[in-house]
Amino acid sequence: MNCPYCNAPETKVTDSRDTGKYIIRRRRECLHCQRRFTTYESIEMEPLYVIKKDGRKQKYDRTKIKTGMQKALEKRPVTAEQLEAALDCIEEKIRRSGLEEIPSSTIGEYVMDCLKDLDPVAYIRFASVYRSFTDITHFEKEVKNLTNP
Repeated sequence: MNCPYCNAPETKVTDSRDTGKYIIRRRRECLHCQRRFTTYESIEMEPLYVIKKDGRKQKYDRTKIKTGMQKALEKRPVTAEQLEAALDCIEEKIRRSGLEEIPSSTIGEYVMDCLKDLDPVAYIRFASVYRSFTDITHFEKEVKNLTNP
């Protein structure tokens, strides 16, 4: 790692800390000018692709999942931290599948599993759109499944 101040090639690590999933914060000191600076090291993950229902491929985008979940969770007692934790859980399930291309239906099921535990009302809201409920009987059936596992 070259020093950002004097561009000397020799630096030493004075402190290393985990700052989150797959990210390490390192404090470094230049052996030439003795100035200190911080670097962050993270794992470069392979890109994921989502296979849509019509067969199109699209690069995985966490914000799309977040937007859908936020709509379902609107005016519900769920914190931003809880939503982020659920998104992390979904992303981890996707990564653990080992697939570089994952069907959107699989992601939808992961989202529904997380919402079922997070907030039952949001789960029903999401399910009604995701499964294209056309009448009240679909809602009734899903509520029965939710209350009688």
